[in-house]
Amino acid sequence: MPNIAVLTSGGDSPGMNAAVMSVARAASLMGMSLIGIKRGFNGLIGKSGSLDEDIIHLTLDQVLDIADLPGTYLRTARCKEFVQEEYQDKAVRLLEELDVCGIVVIGGDGSMQGAQALARKGVPAIGIPGTIDNDLGYTEQSLGFDTAVNVCVDAVRAIRATSRSHDRAAVVEVMGRNCGDIALNTALSTGSEIVIVPEIRNWSVDDVAQRLNALVDRGNKRATIVVAEGAWKSMAPFDVYGYMKDYDSGSRPVFPGSPMDAYFLARIVENMVKKTEVRATVVGYTQRGRQPSARDAAFAFEAGVVAVNLLKHGESNRVVGVHNGKVFHMDIESALQIKPSFNRRMYNMVNAL
Repeated sequence: MPNIAVLTSGGDSPGMNAAVMSVARAASLMGMSLIGIKRGFNGLIGKSGSLDEDIIHLTLDQVLDIADLPGTYLRTARCKEFVQEEYQDKAVRLLEELDVCGIVVIGGDGSMQGAQALARKGVPAIGIPGTIDNDLGYTEQSLGFDTAVNVCVDAVRAIRATSRSHDRAAVVEVMGRNCGDIALNTALSTGSEIVIVPEIRNWSVDDVAQRLNALVDRGNKRATIVVAEGAWKSMAPFDVYGYMKDYDSGSRPVFPGSPMDAYFLARIVENMVKKTEVRATVVGYTQRGRQPSARDAAFAFEAGVVAVNLLKHGESNRVVGVHNGKVFHMDIESALQIKPSFNRRMYNMVNAL
């Protein structure tokens, strides 16, 4: 039986295990055996020093029950060394020793570049997008994004309930790295009144305070401000230390050069508005460590089958995605050149109402 391999790389995302399970089922049906590579590309370059720590022969019995598990059964990690050709060659040698005729790589943009490097070295490679950030421009959906948004929606709905009870506003920080899609979709789904994303350059704390002040004047003291974690980098210059020092030392110490965060924003905006209390919550890694939603699980299932089919028919250097609601595939080079687009119209709608 020919061997194919599968690995999960980069940040973990809900649906990775479902994709591995789908790859295993499709491989079994097509008469292939499956090797799992542990901890992403680190396993391919033998970083652990032990082959037993780097690979696992996956049977259907092992993976049939992992589809609903959060995280990734194969573990994951980033591998900075893999950009170097000597490590790519080392990975190719290992795959040759294992008689692997193709590999499925599940991960984000860095993982797709790793798959591309293997394909250029002659190893048939297919990529499946797995990142909660949804920052791959060629596809409408990446594994984990829908689940992450649902986690944030649940959190914001609960926070808005207590905000209503106390007539106070809330700042909620969500993940997404340098992409604001989680924040925007969370705001749209919960009726949040303000959303802050990294795609909007030089947004200002003063503008946020003015927006909240206007909402309070219209009778809404319980507004929700949803902030994407990458938005702090695109904020207009603001002296957090100088401002905090002037009015409130608070229970949390502030040191010169302290970066802005959700807690500082809540305290600063509260002081600027002076008409409502403001509390902060960071949703954090609960967005990654959740069972995949039905939408993510269904995409994982179809993507895994498509990936194995491509390998079986001798295809390489392809990446699976979603376009107009349908699963498709295209070459990795073209896919990586497509920049993510941000829905500014919906952003403006949230912040205007």
